[in-house]
Amino acid sequence: MTKVLIIGSGAREHAIAKVLNRAEDRPTLYCCGSARNPGIEELTAAYWVGNINQVDVIVQVAIDWQISLAIIGPEAPLEQGLADALWDKGIAVVGPKKKLAQIETSKSFARDLMQKYAIPGLPKFQTFKNLQGVAEFLSELGELNYVVKANGLMGGKGVKVAGDHLHSFAEALAYCSEIFAQNQTVLIEEKLVGQEFSFMCFSDGNSLAAMPLVQDNKRAFADDKGPNTGGMGSFSAADHKLPFLTADEVDQALQINQLVMNALQKEMKERYIGILYGGFIATASGVYVIEFNARFGDPEALNVLSILESDFLQLAKALVKGELASFDLQFAAKGTVCKYTVPLGYPDNPVRETAIDISAVRDKEHLYLSAVNSQHGILYATGSRTAAYVGIAEELSEAEEKAEAEIGRIKGQLFHRHDIGTESLITKRIQFMRRVRESCFA
Repeated sequence: MTKVLIIGSGAREHAIAKVLNRAEDRPTLYCCGSARNPGIEELTAAYWVGNINQVDVIVQVAIDWQISLAIIGPEAPLEQGLADALWDKGIAVVGPKKKLAQIETSKSFARDLMQKYAIPGLPKFQTFKNLQGVAEFLSELGELNYVVKANGLMGGKGVKVAGDHLHSFAEALAYCSEIFAQNQTVLIEEKLVGQEFSFMCFSDGNSLAAMPLVQDNKRAFADDKGPNTGGMGSFSAADHKLPFLTADEVDQALQINQLVMNALQKEMKERYIGILYGGFIATASGVYVIEFNARFGDPEALNVLSILESDFLQLAKALVKGELASFDLQFAAKGTVCKYTVPLGYPDNPVRETAIDISAVRDKEHLYLSAVNSQHGILYATGSRTAAYVGIAEELSEAEEKAEAEIGRIKGQLFHRHDIGTESLITKRIQFMRRVRESCFA
Protein backbone atom coordinates (compact mmCIF):
# COMPACT_ATOMS: atom_id res chain seq x y z
CA MET A 1 0.00 0.00 0.00
CA THR A 2 1.26 3.47 -0.92
CA LYS A 3 2.22 5.67 2.02
CA VAL A 4 1.52 9.33 1.23
CA LEU A 5 2.73 12.27 3.31
CA ILE A 6 0.77 15.52 3.19
CA ILE A 7 2.74 18.63 4.20
CA GLY A 8 0.52 21.32 5.72
CA SER A 9 -2.55 21.44 7.94
CA GLY A 10 -4.94 23.96 6.38
CA ALA A 11 -8.11 23.62 4.32
CA ARG A 12 -6.09 23.02 1.13
CA GLU A 13 -4.37 20.05 2.77
CA HIS A 14 -7.70 18.84 4.21
CA ALA A 15 -9.04 18.81 0.63
CA ILE A 16 -5.97 16.88 -0.56
CA ALA A 17 -6.46 14.32 2.21
CA LYS A 18 -10.14 13.88 1.33
CA VAL A 19 -9.54 13.42 -2.38
CA LEU A 20 -6.73 10.92 -1.71
CA ASN A 21 -9.07 9.05 0.61
CA ARG A 22 -11.42 8.54 -2.37
CA ALA A 23 -8.68 6.80 -4.42
CA GLU A 24 -9.45 3.26 -5.59
CA ASP A 25 -6.22 1.91 -4.07
CA ARG A 26 -6.71 3.86 -0.88
CA PRO A 27 -3.28 5.00 0.35
CA THR A 28 -2.20 5.21 3.96
CA LEU A 29 -2.08 8.91 4.74
CA TYR A 30 0.31 10.78 7.02
CA CYS A 31 0.52 14.48 7.80
CA CYS A 32 3.13 16.95 8.98
CA GLY A 33 1.30 20.10 10.01
CA SER A 34 1.84 23.28 11.97
CA ALA A 35 -1.32 22.64 14.02
CA ARG A 36 -3.60 19.70 14.82
CA ASN A 37 -6.37 19.77 12.23
CA PRO A 38 -8.87 17.09 13.32
CA GLY A 39 -10.37 16.89 9.83
CA ILE A 40 -7.02 15.74 8.47
CA GLU A 41 -6.06 13.74 11.53
CA GLU A 42 -9.09 11.45 11.30
CA LEU A 43 -7.94 10.41 7.82
CA THR A 44 -4.30 9.74 8.74
CA ALA A 45 -2.33 6.90 10.30
CA ALA A 46 0.07 9.34 12.03
CA TYR A 47 0.16 13.11 12.48
CA TRP A 48 3.21 15.19 13.37
CA VAL A 49 2.89 18.78 14.65
CA GLY A 50 5.75 21.26 14.45
CA ASN A 51 7.57 23.68 12.16
CA ILE A 52 7.00 22.38 8.63
CA ASN A 53 9.83 24.58 7.33
CA GLN A 54 12.44 22.53 9.23
CA VAL A 55 13.49 20.50 6.23
CA ASP A 56 15.84 18.06 7.95
CA VAL A 57 13.25 17.23 10.61
CA ILE A 58 10.47 16.65 8.08
CA VAL A 59 12.71 14.45 5.93
CA GLN A 60 13.61 12.29 8.93
CA VAL A 61 9.93 11.94 9.88
CA ALA A 62 9.19 10.87 6.29
CA ILE A 63 11.98 8.30 6.42
CA ASP A 64 10.76 6.97 9.76
CA TRP A 65 7.25 6.54 8.34
CA GLN A 66 8.63 4.90 5.16
CA ILE A 67 6.87 7.42 2.95
CA SER A 68 6.98 6.80 -0.81
CA LEU A 69 5.14 9.93 -2.02
CA ALA A 70 4.89 13.42 -0.53
CA ILE A 71 2.49 16.21 -1.50
CA ILE A 72 3.52 19.70 -0.39
CA GLY A 73 0.62 22.08 0.22
CA PRO A 74 2.02 25.49 1.27
CA GLU A 75 4.63 27.60 -0.48
CA ALA A 76 7.08 28.18 2.40
CA PRO A 77 8.41 24.56 2.53
CA LEU A 78 8.96 24.76 -1.24
CA GLU A 79 11.04 27.89 -0.74
CA GLN A 80 13.09 26.05 1.90
CA GLY A 81 13.92 23.23 -0.52
CA LEU A 82 11.83 20.48 1.05
CA ALA A 83 11.09 18.88 -2.33
CA ASP A 84 14.80 18.72 -3.13
CA ALA A 85 15.64 17.08 0.20
CA LEU A 86 12.87 14.48 -0.10
CA TRP A 87 13.86 13.54 -3.66
CA ASP A 88 17.46 13.16 -2.43
CA LYS A 89 16.20 10.43 -0.09
CA GLY A 90 14.28 8.64 -2.84
CA ILE A 91 10.86 10.03 -1.88
CA ALA A 92 8.82 11.25 -4.86
CA VAL A 93 7.26 14.70 -4.46
CA VAL A 94 4.33 16.58 -5.95
CA GLY A 95 5.69 20.10 -5.59
CA PRO A 96 8.56 21.75 -7.49
CA LYS A 97 12.14 21.93 -6.30
CA LYS A 98 13.47 25.14 -4.75
CA LYS A 99 14.90 26.77 -7.86
CA LEU A 100 11.72 26.04 -9.84
CA ALA A 101 9.50 27.29 -7.01
CA GLN A 102 11.05 30.73 -7.50
CA ILE A 103 8.24 31.29 -9.98
CA GLU A 104 6.24 32.03 -6.81
CA THR A 105 8.80 32.78 -4.12
CA SER A 106 10.44 35.61 -6.09
CA LYS A 107 8.15 37.94 -8.02
CA SER A 108 11.14 39.55 -9.73
CA PHE A 109 12.37 36.11 -10.87
CA ALA A 110 8.98 35.47 -12.48
CA ARG A 111 8.96 38.87 -14.21
CA ASP A 112 12.55 38.52 -15.39
CA LEU A 113 11.83 35.03 -16.75
CA MET A 114 8.85 36.31 -18.72
CA GLN A 115 10.93 39.17 -20.06
CA LYS A 116 13.86 36.94 -21.05
CA TYR A 117 11.63 34.52 -22.97
CA ALA A 118 9.35 37.22 -24.45
CA ILE A 119 6.26 35.72 -22.82
CA PRO A 120 3.13 37.85 -23.29
CA GLY A 121 1.12 39.25 -20.38
CA LEU A 122 3.95 41.16 -18.73
CA PRO A 123 3.03 44.56 -17.26
CA LYS A 124 5.51 47.44 -17.02
CA PHE A 125 7.62 46.84 -13.88
CA GLN A 126 10.84 47.59 -12.03
CA THR A 127 12.54 45.95 -9.04
CA PHE A 128 14.15 48.04 -6.29
CA LYS A 129 16.61 47.20 -3.50
CA ASN A 130 16.25 50.63 -1.87
CA LEU A 131 14.37 53.89 -2.38
CA GLN A 132 16.73 55.09 -5.09
CA GLY A 133 14.70 55.59 -8.28
CA VAL A 134 11.35 54.64 -6.69
CA ALA A 135 9.84 58.15 -6.80
CA GLU A 136 10.85 58.57 -10.44
CA PHE A 137 9.25 55.28 -11.51
CA LEU A 138 6.06 56.05 -9.57
CA SER A 139 5.86 59.39 -11.37
CA GLU A 140 6.38 57.66 -14.71
CA LEU A 141 3.48 55.27 -14.03
CA GLY A 142 1.16 58.02 -12.75
CA GLU A 143 -0.50 59.03 -9.51
CA LEU A 144 -3.11 56.23 -9.31
CA ASN A 145 -1.56 53.80 -11.78
CA TYR A 146 0.83 51.63 -9.75
CA VAL A 147 0.99 48.55 -7.50
CA VAL A 148 3.66 47.99 -4.83
CA LYS A 149 4.61 44.37 -4.07
CA ALA A 150 7.01 42.73 -1.66
CA ASN A 151 9.23 40.52 -3.80
CA GLY A 152 9.16 37.49 -1.49
CA LEU A 153 6.48 35.52 0.37
CA MET A 154 4.14 37.57 2.55
CA GLY A 155 1.23 35.17 3.05
CA GLY A 156 -0.85 36.79 0.33
CA LYS A 157 -0.75 40.18 2.06
CA GLY A 158 2.33 41.86 0.58
CA VAL A 159 0.58 43.85 -2.15
CA LYS A 160 -0.88 47.36 -2.01
CA VAL A 161 -2.68 49.07 -4.88
CA ALA A 162 -2.82 52.78 -5.67
CA GLY A 163 -6.28 54.19 -5.06
CA ASP A 164 -7.31 51.25 -2.88
CA HIS A 165 -4.58 51.04 -0.22
CA LEU A 166 -2.16 53.80 -1.22
CA HIS A 167 -3.47 57.30 -1.83
CA SER A 168 -0.31 59.28 -2.50
CA PHE A 169 3.29 58.85 -3.56
CA ALA A 170 4.26 59.58 0.07
CA GLU A 171 2.21 56.57 1.26
CA ALA A 172 3.74 54.42 -1.47
CA LEU A 173 7.27 55.42 -0.44
CA ALA A 174 6.46 54.70 3.19
CA TYR A 175 5.18 51.23 2.29
CA CYS A 176 8.33 50.55 0.26
CA SER A 177 10.37 51.50 3.33
CA GLU A 178 8.35 49.01 5.43
CA ILE A 179 9.18 46.24 2.97
CA PHE A 180 12.87 47.17 2.81
CA ALA A 181 12.94 47.09 6.63
CA GLN A 182 11.94 43.39 6.42
CA ASN A 183 14.98 42.66 4.22
CA GLN A 184 12.81 42.30 1.14
CA THR A 185 13.16 43.92 -2.24
CA VAL A 186 10.24 45.74 -3.86
CA LEU A 187 8.51 45.22 -7.18
CA ILE A 188 6.54 48.17 -8.56
CA GLU A 189 4.22 47.56 -11.51
CA GLU A 190 1.64 49.39 -13.53
CA LYS A 191 -1.90 49.02 -12.19
CA LEU A 192 -4.13 46.86 -14.38
CA VAL A 193 -7.91 47.29 -14.63
CA GLY A 194 -10.08 44.25 -15.25
CA GLN A 195 -11.16 40.99 -13.62
CA GLU A 196 -8.73 38.64 -11.93
CA PHE A 197 -8.96 34.86 -12.22
CA SER A 198 -7.00 31.76 -11.24
CA PHE A 199 -5.90 29.20 -13.84
CA MET A 200 -4.25 26.19 -12.18
CA CYS A 201 -2.61 23.42 -14.19
CA PHE A 202 -1.05 20.12 -13.27
CA SER A 203 2.51 19.80 -14.58
CA ASP A 204 4.78 16.77 -14.93
CA GLY A 205 7.56 18.77 -16.52
CA ASN A 206 6.63 17.58 -19.99
CA SER A 207 3.05 18.76 -20.37
CA LEU A 208 0.28 20.65 -18.62
CA ALA A 209 -3.30 19.60 -17.84
CA ALA A 210 -5.78 22.37 -17.09
CA MET A 211 -8.09 22.53 -14.10
CA PRO A 212 -11.41 24.44 -14.07
CA LEU A 213 -10.97 28.20 -13.88
CA VAL A 214 -11.75 29.77 -10.50
CA GLN A 215 -12.23 33.31 -9.26
CA ASP A 216 -11.02 34.07 -5.73
CA ASN A 217 -12.37 36.96 -3.65
CA LYS A 218 -9.56 38.62 -1.72
CA ARG A 219 -11.36 41.53 -0.04
CA ALA A 220 -12.58 40.94 3.51
CA PHE A 221 -16.07 42.40 3.16
CA ALA A 222 -19.05 42.29 0.81
CA ASP A 223 -18.93 44.19 -2.49
CA ASP A 224 -15.13 43.85 -2.49
CA LYS A 225 -14.63 46.28 0.36
CA GLY A 226 -11.96 46.21 3.06
CA PRO A 227 -8.39 44.93 3.21
CA ASN A 228 -6.96 42.08 1.18
CA THR A 229 -6.97 38.63 2.78
CA GLY A 230 -5.69 35.18 1.93
CA GLY A 231 -9.04 34.69 0.14
CA MET A 232 -12.58 34.82 1.54
CA GLY A 233 -14.00 32.37 -0.96
CA SER A 234 -14.18 31.46 -4.63
CA PHE A 235 -16.40 30.06 -7.36
CA SER A 236 -16.13 27.97 -10.52
CA ALA A 237 -18.77 27.40 -13.19
CA ALA A 238 -20.18 24.14 -14.51
CA ASP A 239 -18.51 24.66 -17.91
CA HIS A 240 -15.14 25.11 -16.12
CA LYS A 241 -14.83 28.63 -17.54
CA LEU A 242 -15.89 31.95 -16.00
CA PRO A 243 -18.86 33.97 -17.27
CA PHE A 244 -16.96 37.25 -17.61
CA LEU A 245 -14.15 35.78 -19.77
CA THR A 246 -14.06 35.26 -23.53
CA ALA A 247 -12.80 32.02 -25.08
CA ASP A 248 -9.82 33.94 -26.43
CA GLU A 249 -8.89 35.19 -22.95
CA VAL A 250 -8.98 31.63 -21.60
CA ASP A 251 -6.72 30.52 -24.46
CA GLN A 252 -4.31 33.39 -23.80
CA ALA A 253 -3.99 32.41 -20.13
CA LEU A 254 -3.39 28.74 -20.89
CA GLN A 255 -0.78 29.66 -23.49
CA ILE A 256 1.05 31.85 -20.96
CA ASN A 257 1.10 29.00 -18.43
CA GLN A 258 2.53 26.69 -21.12
CA LEU A 259 5.19 29.19 -22.17
CA VAL A 260 6.23 29.75 -18.55
CA MET A 261 6.57 26.02 -17.92
CA ASN A 262 8.65 25.69 -21.09
CA ALA A 263 10.85 28.60 -19.98
CA LEU A 264 11.36 27.08 -16.53
CA GLN A 265 12.39 23.77 -18.06
CA LYS A 266 14.85 25.47 -20.39
CA GLU A 267 16.24 27.75 -17.68
CA MET A 268 16.60 25.16 -14.90
CA LYS A 269 17.19 21.92 -16.88
CA GLU A 270 14.83 20.20 -14.44
CA ARG A 271 11.23 18.94 -14.58
CA TYR A 272 8.60 21.12 -12.93
CA ILE A 273 6.43 18.60 -11.05
CA GLY A 274 3.29 19.77 -9.29
CA ILE A 275 0.93 22.70 -9.75
CA LEU A 276 1.58 25.74 -11.91
CA TYR A 277 -0.97 28.38 -10.94
CA GLY A 278 -1.28 31.49 -13.07
CA GLY A 279 -2.95 34.44 -11.39
CA PHE A 280 -4.27 36.48 -14.32
CA ILE A 281 -6.26 39.62 -15.03
CA ALA A 282 -8.38 40.13 -18.14
CA THR A 283 -8.09 43.74 -19.33
CA ALA A 284 -9.18 45.84 -22.30
CA SER A 285 -5.88 45.02 -24.01
CA GLY A 286 -5.70 41.31 -23.25
CA VAL A 287 -4.67 38.99 -20.43
CA TYR A 288 -1.86 39.98 -18.07
CA VAL A 289 -0.09 38.08 -15.29
CA ILE A 290 -0.63 39.25 -11.72
CA GLU A 291 1.56 36.51 -10.22
CA PHE A 292 2.36 32.81 -10.33
CA ASN A 293 2.04 30.26 -7.55
CA ALA A 294 3.92 26.98 -7.33
CA ARG A 295 1.14 25.07 -5.52
CA PHE A 296 -2.63 24.77 -5.26
CA GLY A 297 -4.40 27.99 -4.41
CA ASP A 298 -6.38 28.19 -1.20
CA PRO A 299 -9.40 28.47 -1.57
CA GLU A 300 -9.23 27.50 -5.26
CA ALA A 301 -8.02 23.96 -4.49
CA LEU A 302 -11.24 23.34 -2.57
CA ASN A 303 -13.35 24.14 -5.65
CA VAL A 304 -11.45 21.95 -8.09
CA LEU A 305 -10.64 18.99 -5.85
CA SER A 306 -14.27 18.80 -4.72
CA ILE A 307 -15.33 17.99 -8.30
CA LEU A 308 -12.30 15.95 -9.40
CA GLU A 309 -13.60 12.67 -10.81
CA SER A 310 -10.21 11.16 -11.67
CA ASP A 311 -8.23 9.14 -9.13
CA PHE A 312 -5.96 11.65 -7.40
CA LEU A 313 -3.45 9.03 -6.26
CA GLN A 314 -2.97 7.82 -9.83
CA LEU A 315 -2.76 11.44 -10.99
CA ALA A 316 0.00 12.14 -8.46
CA LYS A 317 1.89 9.07 -9.64
CA ALA A 318 1.51 10.20 -13.27
CA LEU A 319 2.97 13.59 -12.35
CA VAL A 320 6.11 12.21 -10.72
CA LYS A 321 6.63 9.65 -13.51
CA GLY A 322 6.20 12.21 -16.29
CA GLU A 323 3.13 10.44 -17.67
CA LEU A 324 0.55 13.22 -17.44
CA ALA A 325 -0.10 13.29 -21.21
CA SER A 326 -1.66 9.82 -21.09
CA PHE A 327 -3.67 10.45 -17.90
CA ASP A 328 -7.44 10.91 -18.29
CA LEU A 329 -8.13 14.02 -16.19
CA GLN A 330 -11.85 14.53 -15.53
CA PHE A 331 -13.83 17.02 -13.46
CA ALA A 332 -17.59 16.94 -12.87
CA ALA A 333 -19.59 19.43 -14.94
CA LYS A 334 -20.84 21.24 -11.86
CA GLY A 335 -20.55 24.71 -10.40
CA THR A 336 -18.88 25.24 -7.05
CA VAL A 337 -19.01 28.04 -4.49
CA CYS A 338 -16.54 28.10 -1.61
CA LYS A 339 -17.06 30.38 1.41
CA TYR A 340 -14.62 30.87 4.27
CA THR A 341 -15.63 31.77 7.80
CA VAL A 342 -12.97 33.80 9.60
CA PRO A 343 -12.42 35.25 13.10
CA LEU A 344 -13.95 38.60 14.01
CA GLY A 345 -11.38 41.32 13.29
CA TYR A 346 -9.70 39.32 10.49
CA PRO A 347 -7.36 40.07 8.78
CA ASP A 348 -5.86 43.03 10.68
CA ASN A 349 -6.75 42.27 14.30
CA PRO A 350 -8.41 38.85 14.56
CA VAL A 351 -9.59 37.28 17.80
CA ARG A 352 -7.45 34.24 18.57
CA GLU A 353 -7.82 30.89 20.30
CA THR A 354 -11.60 31.12 20.52
CA ALA A 355 -13.74 27.99 20.59
CA ILE A 356 -15.87 27.12 17.55
CA ASP A 357 -18.58 24.52 17.02
CA ILE A 358 -19.05 22.71 13.69
CA SER A 359 -21.58 20.13 14.94
CA ALA A 360 -24.57 21.80 13.24
CA VAL A 361 -23.05 21.46 9.75
CA ARG A 362 -25.27 18.88 8.05
CA ASP A 363 -23.04 17.63 5.22
CA LYS A 364 -19.46 17.57 6.44
CA GLU A 365 -18.17 15.93 3.24
CA HIS A 366 -17.52 19.36 1.78
CA LEU A 367 -16.47 21.10 5.00
CA TYR A 368 -12.76 21.91 5.15
CA LEU A 369 -11.03 22.98 8.36
CA SER A 370 -8.20 25.47 8.11
CA ALA A 371 -6.59 27.63 10.84
CA VAL A 372 -7.81 25.53 13.73
CA ASN A 373 -6.28 23.59 16.56
CA SER A 374 -7.87 20.72 18.48
CA GLN A 375 -7.24 20.38 22.21
CA HIS A 376 -9.09 18.00 24.55
CA GLY A 377 -11.88 17.57 22.02
CA ILE A 378 -12.49 21.31 21.60
CA LEU A 379 -11.85 23.09 18.31
CA TYR A 380 -10.20 26.51 18.46
CA ALA A 381 -9.89 29.17 15.76
CA THR A 382 -6.24 30.24 15.80
CA GLY A 383 -6.60 33.66 14.13
CA SER A 384 -6.55 33.17 10.38
CA ARG A 385 -9.16 31.72 8.01
CA THR A 386 -11.00 29.15 10.11
CA ALA A 387 -13.06 26.84 7.92
CA ALA A 388 -14.48 26.67 4.41
CA TYR A 389 -17.52 25.05 2.88
CA VAL A 390 -17.96 24.18 -0.80
CA GLY A 391 -21.44 24.07 -2.26
CA ILE A 392 -21.70 21.93 -5.43
CA ALA A 393 -24.59 21.87 -7.93
CA GLU A 394 -25.34 22.03 -11.65
CA GLU A 395 -26.44 25.65 -11.21
CA LEU A 396 -24.18 28.18 -9.49
CA SER A 397 -27.14 29.71 -7.65
CA GLU A 398 -27.91 26.39 -5.99
CA ALA A 399 -24.23 25.82 -5.13
CA GLU A 400 -24.14 29.27 -3.51
CA GLU A 401 -27.26 28.55 -1.45
CA LYS A 402 -25.72 25.31 -0.15
CA ALA A 403 -22.46 27.01 0.79
CA GLU A 404 -24.24 29.92 2.47
CA ALA A 405 -26.50 27.65 4.52
CA GLU A 406 -23.74 25.35 5.74
CA ILE A 407 -21.05 27.97 6.49
CA GLY A 408 -23.65 29.83 8.57
CA ARG A 409 -24.09 26.77 10.79
CA ILE A 410 -20.57 27.07 12.18
CA LYS A 411 -20.78 28.79 15.56
CA GLY A 412 -18.20 31.07 17.13
CA GLN A 413 -16.76 34.57 16.98
CA LEU A 414 -16.71 34.40 13.20
CA PHE A 415 -17.96 36.10 10.04
CA HIS A 416 -18.10 35.33 6.33
CA ARG A 417 -18.92 37.10 3.07
CA HIS A 418 -22.54 36.45 2.14
CA ASP A 419 -22.13 37.68 -1.44
CA ILE A 420 -19.52 35.29 -2.84
CA GLY A 421 -20.93 33.30 -5.75
CA THR A 422 -24.24 35.16 -5.77
CA GLU A 423 -25.91 36.05 -9.04
CA SER A 424 -25.77 39.76 -8.17
CA LEU A 425 -22.00 39.77 -7.61
CA ILE A 426 -21.27 37.73 -10.73
CA THR A 427 -23.56 39.97 -12.81
CA LYS A 428 -21.63 43.01 -11.57
CA ARG A 429 -18.39 41.45 -12.79
CA ILE A 430 -19.83 40.58 -16.19
CA GLN A 431 -21.06 44.16 -16.56
CA PHE A 432 -17.74 45.56 -15.35
CA MET A 433 -15.80 43.57 -17.95
CA ARG A 434 -18.23 44.72 -20.64
CA ARG A 435 -17.44 48.33 -19.72
CA VAL A 436 -13.69 47.59 -19.63
CA ARG A 437 -13.76 46.09 -23.12
CA GLU A 438 -15.87 48.94 -24.46
CA SER A 439 -13.37 51.44 -23.07
CA CYS A 440 -10.71 50.29 -25.51
CA PHE A 441 -12.96 51.38 -28.37
CA ALA A 442 -13.95 54.72 -26.83
